[in-house]
Amino acid sequence: MMGRMITLATAAGRRDVVMRRAKLALVAALSLAVTSCESMTDIFGDAAIKPSNSPVIAENVRTGKLARVGAAQHPKILATYGGEYSNPKLERMVAGIVGKLVTVSDNPGEVYQITILNSPNVNAFALPGGYLYITRGLLALANDTAELAAVIAHEMGHVTANHGILRQQKEAEVELASRVVSDVLADKDAGRRALVRGKLRLAQFSRNQELQADAIGIQTIGEAGFDPYAAADFQKTMAAYMEFRNKSGDTDTSLDFLATHPSTPQRIELAVGHARKFGGRGQGERDRDAYLAGIDGMLFGDSPEEGYVRGQSYSHAALGITFTFPQGFEIDNRAEAVLGSRETDNAAVRFDGADVPASQPLATYIASGWVEGLDPTSIRMTTVNGLQAATARASADQWDFDITVIRAGGSVYRLLTAMPRGSVQLGQLAQEVRGSFRRLSSAEKRALKPLTLQVVKAGPGQTEQSLATRMRGVSRPRELFRVLNGLEGNQTVVTGQSYKIVVD
Repeated sequence: MMGRMITLATAAGRRDVVMRRAKLALVAALSLAVTSCESMTDIFGDAAIKPSNSPVIAENVRTGKLARVGAAQHPKILATYGGEYSNPKLERMVAGIVGKLVTVSDNPGEVYQITILNSPNVNAFALPGGYLYITRGLLALANDTAELAAVIAHEMGHVTANHGILRQQKEAEVELASRVVSDVLADKDAGRRALVRGKLRLAQFSRNQELQADAIGIQTIGEAGFDPYAAADFQKTMAAYMEFRNKSGDTDTSLDFLATHPSTPQRIELAVGHARKFGGRGQGERDRDAYLAGIDGMLFGDSPEEGYVRGQSYSHAALGITFTFPQGFEIDNRAEAVLGSRETDNAAVRFDGADVPASQPLATYIASGWVEGLDPTSIRMTTVNGLQAATARASADQWDFDITVIRAGGSVYRLLTAMPRGSVQLGQLAQEVRGSFRRLSSAEKRALKPLTLQVVKAGPGQTEQSLATRMRGVSRPRELFRVLNGLEGNQTVVTGQSYKIVVD
């Protein structure tokens, strides 16, 4: 492509749902109940930019230690973030943006491989060897080509500035790289944990390196013809999104761009300062409509492989099961488990799956050593809505636990309910959760659909409230509508302008 090579990864890794659920990376109190938790994480652009008829495969020209490190991390990134999100329209959009950026970069000979990750997390990062990653969650948050270009240029800036080389000189990073390479070959779950626990250290940089990448990225997008103020605008959107999440009690950003790119007022002001070097606002490409057309219909939130949270219920069509969290619980559907917490009484619920032989009785499984503080005399065999089950009690540190394991459709599922030690409501709460667990009917499974982004134009008289009422499957729809569409302060919808909403 114009003498530069841009590749788009197309191989999508898919995780086994039940075994994924079996990973135990417990949060808050539930970590105390399980002793084995460590064993269970380019259309845009000029018409002249066209794919080559005889492309050079990036893997054939990547050489050196850094390239090998990046290549070794790639399968693990796919596993951690749900594989690749295959969408030709999005791939063309991203490739077009990268094509413009590469033509003005300080290192136009660099080979980049761009992968869109099938994750609702808001993230973008770089690995040594020119591996760049963008999640569909970040694509949903951006509002035009310039904002996405700013993110990509920032990550390219890390590569251009050789931050990967500097980072590799740190002993801890080298040790992690070695361990991850080994884990990719030997133990995928352990390798994923290494990334999650280190919060993707191989994709992280120091504050000074982040600010340097900001400066390089803004210079790059300005020279490429994009609006340089887009970087600061997207940082504002990220800050608004973080506030939205914090209100929902979701403060875990271990797999998010937010964890390593905090949008502080000082950082935003520095970004504006870099943009002013190109002049005032209102110049450069933004192309909001074209960008929104590119993401129209994109999957939003949970993927079918992860199951869906709707209201207080979690349902999974492929597994054929559903259960409901009691009122007041904030629900977090993570890759490793479905977690629920309630602030009023510090109650917590965790749902995942376990690999249990069909020949092993559930009571024996509960007593097999994975529960810390188990009271063996409390183990009871029972049924839950016609399904074979077993229950037990445990105590660890300052928490009491109710453990329920249920066998359904050849799989075993675990429900762990926790409350502060001595809470008399634990039994009732656990029974409410346990009693809601059941098999889905064929009609219910057919009715389960993923959420998607839909781009709509505001008609005469329509307001953010009227558009937000069309949102489905999300909490606080009006607030989310404003965040998704980058509305700040007193900004309101404009008749004839396009906006993102979430529908099913």
